[in-house]
Amino acid sequence: MRNNEPSEYRTANELRHALADLVRDGAPAISQFAAWALEHPDEIAMFSLRDLAERAQTNPNSVYRFAVAMGFTGFEACRKNFQVAFMRPIRSYGERAQLLADTHDEGLLEGIKRNTVSNVESILSEENASAIEDAAQLLISARNVFCVGVRSSFALAHYFSYNGRMAFPSFSRPVVEAGSILDVLTNATEEDVVVLITFSPYSTELTRAHKVAIDRGVRVIAISDGYTSPIARQAEIVFTLQMQGPQTLPSITAGFALVEAIVSEMIATDVEAPKRIAEFERRLVNHGAFSDR
Repeated sequence: MRNNEPSEYRTANELRHALADLVRDGAPAISQFAAWALEHPDEIAMFSLRDLAERAQTNPNSVYRFAVAMGFTGFEACRKNFQVAFMRPIRSYGERAQLLADTHDEGLLEGIKRNTVSNVESILSEENASAIEDAAQLLISARNVFCVGVRSSFALAHYFSYNGRMAFPSFSRPVVEAGSILDVLTNATEEDVVVLITFSPYSTELTRAHKVAIDRGVRVIAISDGYTSPIARQAEIVFTLQMQGPQTLPSITAGFALVEAIVSEMIATDVEAPKRIAEFERRLVNHGAFSDR
């Protein structure tokens, strides 16, 4: 499984004990950050390495050294364990909307900006670079690529499918309806790849699609909000989005950045891809798809 997922997750209590040990026995800078983390474990789950350094008034190198001192291979593995152990359930859409209404005069745009930058930096981190390259190679090798997302995830699935299909005919149109999702995946094989996209609360259509894909031996790329997501189980590659922000719906801006990064990596790898894109664009122009006025 090429998703950098730790083989075993530590519980919240185990992580707190490890933090306390570092406060007592760690090098000064690591001890100082561990003390801060002990008071703010949910922020370790939420924010990028650089954001955490700024919040704790330390430097990024100390945050990275802290993650290694905690026994992780790097910061991303550390953050993912803290996500599983400490992330609070996402509020309902109604609760998020009410909170937005209650705090609309408290730097709304600045909050959206700050969280958007942090979300994108998190998914495009150095720790995710190899997984993005792996995803690109997996998709290039596929006979067929299916992108599946419904409700708020549909836009991301559609964008992934459209962006990829310009250069790679293996990409199918996005699969939307519950019946058609199952129809398509029951005919898929181990030569195919399905990109499943869903976030808490998880869509039942996607959990069913995940089961069918796994049963059929279809290779799965999961885009979700954590390794506890039902579509992350047995997936070949898992991407977990940081989705912070005051918006009514959890932000999927980082998902669009991820999709663009994967498709860009595919195009940069395949020397014939630019020609196929140029031909696709030429056909659109010839058939009047664009207008100057």
